[in-house]
Amino acid sequence: MPKQENGQKGDSVIQNDLSESFEEEVRAFLSDEEKLHLFDDLTKVNPVTTTTVLRCLQARYRVNLFYTNAGCSLVALNPFQPFSCLYSPELMREYHVALRPQDLKPHIFAVAEQTYRNVQNQMDPVNQSIIVSGESGAGKTWTSRCLMKFYASVAASVISPKGNETVERIERRVLDSNPVMEAFGNACTLRNNNSSRFGKYIQLQLDRFHHLSSASIQTFLLEKTRVAYQAPNERNFHIFYQITKGATAEERLEWNLPEGAEYRWLPNPERNLDEDSFEVTRAAMCHLGIERCTQSNVFKVLSGLLHLGNIQFSNPVDESQPCDLEDKTKGFVKTTGDLLKIPVEELLESLRIRTITAGKQQQVFKKPCSRAECETRRDCLAKVIYARESFRVLLSRARDFCSFQVTPTGTAG
Repeated sequence: MPKQENGQKGDSVIQNDLSESFEEEVRAFLSDEEKLHLFDDLTKVNPVTTTTVLRCLQARYRVNLFYTNAGCSLVALNPFQPFSCLYSPELMREYHVALRPQDLKPHIFAVAEQTYRNVQNQMDPVNQSIIVSGESGAGKTWTSRCLMKFYASVAASVISPKGNETVERIERRVLDSNPVMEAFGNACTLRNNNSSRFGKYIQLQLDRFHHLSSASIQTFLLEKTRVAYQAPNERNFHIFYQITKGATAEERLEWNLPEGAEYRWLPNPERNLDEDSFEVTRAAMCHLGIERCTQSNVFKVLSGLLHLGNIQFSNPVDESQPCDLEDKTKGFVKTTGDLLKIPVEELLESLRIRTITAGKQQQVFKKPCSRAECETRRDCLAKVIYARESFRVLLSRARDFCSFQVTPTGTAG
């Protein structure tokens, strides 16, 4: 009979038995495939393993069930195709009037309604938060849209003592903030045609009658590096393609955007996406209170950035002299200066000359930059202008007397 030392062999036998028993449970659970889609809450799955959970989600996906509860959380799957009935006003109403919305099929509206009721049921105002997280392409932007549409509809469903006109105006502006933020903060990536390249915190305020009274949106960590660099087969922010494709003949002259012109920072312009709709963005900007003249100034800045990206440098013959400009790009310098309202001489100096302050006397020295340094300074200038002058100024002006406001809180990259 084999000798056992410290019970190790016996423990090994027990572990093997448990492992085999567990594997049998998993196989038994997965054997009844016709019932896997019935698990609308992943906490009911037994045994809980990566395999069993994924198989249940896969089974539900096949029968067009894209929402599944996981305890107090909701798992949402991107259907990658339109389902209008899944987010219809009638369905919003069904979840809103239900005695127990959590007893209905798992849905983002159920989460939204339960959160709304949590606010209503409190004697003292208590904040409620919904965290929408997931990897790129998971559907975070779409889910945020659905939540805002739900609350705009529900909070405006009863006439407020302040007047329904005020509620409707805030509702419209809350919804119109989406296409504006997506135009300036979203881009087409390898995994998602409308990928958010920034984060946002949306806050909806309700009055004592639980009607929508104001809203605020804070943006943060804008991926400003995308302005000057785009990964292979990806695109710049949507707004650049919108102005080059949707500008009128008069606007093309004003913004110096000739039809068919090529820009280094505008890759894959031949692709046609739904997000390239310039008119949708302009209409939303108007509804947010951004006047046409302000819009035009913003688009001039964007056009100036496209021309700035076409400026190319060449190594100078004498290293003590500033870098030369490539002949074919000299015209872009003047156009950039005109659009950005920067004298050409100052623009060239900022791109090609580095100013150094040193010594106790704070002496100022000017040193010509190398070609690589010039290109880096050009890219940094574009990123700073986009983050501060275009995206920030645009959103900081999106406010009205109903206290709707958009406040940028930071950038990344």
